[in-house]
Amino acid sequence: MSIALKIDMPEGAFSALRMDPDGLAKELRLAAAVKWFEIGIISQEKAAEIAGLSRAEFIFCLSRFNVSPFQYTIDEIREELKRGI
Repeated sequence: MSIALKIDMPEGAFSALRMDPDGLAKELRLAAAVKWFEIGIISQEKAAEIAGLSRAEFIFCLSRFNVSPFQYTIDEIREELKRGI
């Protein structure tokens, strides 16, 4: 099930971004999903669902936004390495 969401955009946004309304809607979904994943609000799986992509496609798209597919800090990685995980 999905719910339609209406967003008012200035007409100039489409020409500035060189996208039609459908392309911009897809890009907004992806950008929101990437940001929410980056700040730890949602998982990769949920982000992929929001973006309308498979998880593999979403992980690939993260590089466009310079976002790591790993949600660990350096300290968390070090701690796991110390514990042998």
